[in-house]
Amino acid sequence: MLKQKIILIGNGMAGIRTLEEIIKKDPHKFEITVFGEEPHPNYNRILLSSVLQGDASIESIVLNSYEWYAENQIELFTGDPVVKVDTTAQKVTSQNGISRSYDHLIFATGSNPFMLPLPGADKEGVIAFRNIQDCETMIDTAKNYKKAAVIGGGLLGLEAARGLLNLNMEVEVIHIADYLMERQLDDQAGKMLKEELEKQGMTFRLNAHTERLTGKKRVDGVRFKDGSQLDADLVVMAVGIKPNVSLAKDSGLEVNRAIIVNDYMQTSVKNVYAVGECAEHAGVVYGLVAPLYEQGKALAEHVCADEPLSKPGYQGSIVYTQLKVSGVDVFSAGRFQDGEHTKSIRVHDEFEGIFKKVVVEDNKVIGAVLFGDTSDSPRLLTMMRNEQDISKMSKVAILPSENESDERESVVVAMADSETICGCNGVTKGDIVKAINDQGLTTVDQVKACTNASRSCGGCKPLVAELLTHATGEEATNQKEPICGCTDLSHEEVTAEIKDKGLNYVREVMNVLGWSTENGCSKCRPALNYYLGLNQPIEYKDDSTSKFVNERLHANIQNDGTFSVVPRMYGGVTNPDQLRKIADVADKYNVPLLKVTGGQRIDLLGIAKEDLPKVWTDLGMRSGYAYGKSIRTVKTCVGESFCRFGTQDSIGLGIQIEKKYEGLSTPHKVKMAVSACPRNCAESGIKDIGVVGVEGAWEIYVGGNGGVDLRGGDLFAKVATDQEVIDFISSFLQFYREDARYLERTSHWVERVGLDHIKEVLADVETRAQLIERVELALSGQQDPWNEVLESKDKQATLYEKKEVEVIN
Repeated sequence: MLKQKIILIGNGMAGIRTLEEIIKKDPHKFEITVFGEEPHPNYNRILLSSVLQGDASIESIVLNSYEWYAENQIELFTGDPVVKVDTTAQKVTSQNGISRSYDHLIFATGSNPFMLPLPGADKEGVIAFRNIQDCETMIDTAKNYKKAAVIGGGLLGLEAARGLLNLNMEVEVIHIADYLMERQLDDQAGKMLKEELEKQGMTFRLNAHTERLTGKKRVDGVRFKDGSQLDADLVVMAVGIKPNVSLAKDSGLEVNRAIIVNDYMQTSVKNVYAVGECAEHAGVVYGLVAPLYEQGKALAEHVCADEPLSKPGYQGSIVYTQLKVSGVDVFSAGRFQDGEHTKSIRVHDEFEGIFKKVVVEDNKVIGAVLFGDTSDSPRLLTMMRNEQDISKMSKVAILPSENESDERESVVVAMADSETICGCNGVTKGDIVKAINDQGLTTVDQVKACTNASRSCGGCKPLVAELLTHATGEEATNQKEPICGCTDLSHEEVTAEIKDKGLNYVREVMNVLGWSTENGCSKCRPALNYYLGLNQPIEYKDDSTSKFVNERLHANIQNDGTFSVVPRMYGGVTNPDQLRKIADVADKYNVPLLKVTGGQRIDLLGIAKEDLPKVWTDLGMRSGYAYGKSIRTVKTCVGESFCRFGTQDSIGLGIQIEKKYEGLSTPHKVKMAVSACPRNCAESGIKDIGVVGVEGAWEIYVGGNGGVDLRGGDLFAKVATDQEVIDFISSFLQFYREDARYLERTSHWVERVGLDHIKEVLADVETRAQLIERVELALSGQQDPWNEVLESKDKQATLYEKKEVEVIN
């Protein structure tokens, strides 16, 4: 039987989720073709802020890999949007001239960012925040410029501002309303959010009306209607989106604000559907993933049905948002603003930074805002959906988390099976419990793969973990997490097998341990290479084919295919001879940009791959490992030698630390700092390991992170001497190297295993001595990678000649 042909215009979250639902219902019924405008497979747009900061790669936010399209026999065209639809002949044509016929056509063209029509909005440096390219533009801009303005105080604007702050830009958020996120929060929660974000370093200009953007070719400032002005080298507009319906209009579909659809997502033209942000149902256009996924289910039901459906299709959605804004939990749903006929239950705890508001009308919950503690959100959402009569309920029953009893029942245990745990994907508690029991699931990742719970924003992961703990009787934090999709084995099991079986090569590990893919993937191959080197630090021969491209070539690849070189400057200290060498190299190789990094070094950007060995030769300096999963740098303040407030020799200790541990491979990048006094000028409090001088002693902090998951370091120890600092760092680093999972930052590792557990391990004198001995062994085999390349003609020919390099991004 000939398969019916489905064409999907748009490769985003709503459209691909619709295909997933179709494939789930009938995997063999359709021949499917997808056209996407971006040069990527389907990715999680919600996590773009993580990409902006650099804590997530493009690959890590991909929802459906190229392999998924191949496995489901889906023809995919990326970077090639459809430009013409002939609804009479039922045929589409792409920008590159590719034509395909269809039986069913689905528009999932999403939205475009709304750019304010201001004078100067067309200048260089004025962008939106909507896709991967926007992220890359902001990251690149932060290397050259320092002042940014974000127009828009909604979620997207705040995410952009947080990312730019973490990229060391000065950021001011410009908002037309008098409080933040007015579409998701009421005035009290919005003001509390502003106070919290100000503590994190954001600045705001509220009730601000932008008049124009100034500058010549590139933007240099923002002028307001009151005559005031703000300097800005980058302006990010995050003021909203508008449905992308131009192709639909040209194709003859009925369009209002968006493409008009019925309950089965059918448009005004036969065999043509629309789903997602480009669709308008019953006069409403939705911009959140949960309603869009509900639409996808209704569309799939209709397309897959052999006979007309008797049950209703899509009936609209209660609009709700559950998110984390710069570490603050926020939830809002329904009509949460006070009205003439409404009453509210309010809880405001200024000490804990918690605000809760439940709006009631005719004895039914019609809206809610939760700030700081969102654990009541599933119950409130269910009440709203079921239009539950609450006339006989107490406040404690409506907000059970406010029950002061130490014996109160767990929120997730108290939930009914019909209550939603994952709002983005519409997954109930009952769905998850059934999957756990029927399929023996034991990890959050397995639940995600099986049910889609936590697949989108990830905000429900704690609930999923708690439910797993309750259902399996095992702490979710201790449950197995497979190293990747190529195997069911966890990181811990793989490392144990490498030791027990004496495995020596990446491919040997995959063959002996039964990998499901012949060559592994970009997640497992670098991890296996790391674990093998950890097990045999002297004997193991590093497998360069199993390393990320930056680590393989010992330089950071840039968006134009060139590389950046960061030579070592111990403790951030340099001298005229080094500066002359760097200047001479910059002139000789026409280096387009020299940039002082946040780690107190000089970055030479824009160097061609084939020039890298020559640049290293001319510099005559050691590698700064700015590209590696290794010890990066030790930042220092000037210390007691020059600073009026300095109590210790921070420069001397910083140089000693950096020289000792340079090149040591670690599960993820490790940054350190030494501050000579509690003023903390070297930012020791947000480093993986931070050392702070106090009168007569050193304080040691661990697990800090200055990235998008901002985390202050935990005070771990207070010691008197430099040698005690070195001994502590050695034991802590080796325990982290051996116990953490590959690509797990110290901040995440400390939170997962617990600070008390780490203290307990390192408190044992014998254990600490053994850890120090093992790290010394690993350090004894370290060689400077730039010198290794310069001494090997084979490596130079293999890696640096002008040819394509297999890239593990």
